[in-house]
Amino acid sequence: MRVHLGSDHAGLDLKDHLVAWLRDHGYEPVDHGPFVHDALDDYPVFCLRAAEGVAADRERGLNSLGVVVGGSGNGEQMAANKVLGIRCALVWSEETARLAREHNDAQVVSVGGRMHTLEEMTRFVEVFLAEPFSGDERHVRRIGQLGSYEQTRELPPLPESAQGLGPTDAAH
Repeated sequence: MRVHLGSDHAGLDLKDHLVAWLRDHGYEPVDHGPFVHDALDDYPVFCLRAAEGVAADRERGLNSLGVVVGGSGNGEQMAANKVLGIRCALVWSEETARLAREHNDAQVVSVGGRMHTLEEMTRFVEVFLAEPFSGDERHVRRIGQLGSYEQTRELPPLPESAQGLGPTDAAH
């Protein structure tokens, strides 16, 4: 499996570690940078490219995944989620890594390089890469709603149980 990676300066060491770890475990890492430490670099430059790589591979029918890394992982997740069709999950435990794939079919995972030990973060990525999407109808439906909104910008309809309970529009 091909795994696209991107980070910022705060995630550079973990990204470099993951490139070697992935290669050693039979994955094909694609490193989108950065390649040198620059405390003033901008994570979108690298994380958008990693997510675009995943999206392009998947469009061609390849089962690629991605990993983005930063100090907290927050901005990197936000950047990856801007790529059309990509669902990126910020993970902070083995459970969140597993659920990102099992329930949300996330194609990219974001980890905070300053939040955990090297061993913990490697394990989160390992769990993420190994976990399949469950394919349960409720998860497929929810992901479909996200994809539809992403394409049309039309909100999904409210369920009957929520009719009349939401915010009101004073203009009506």
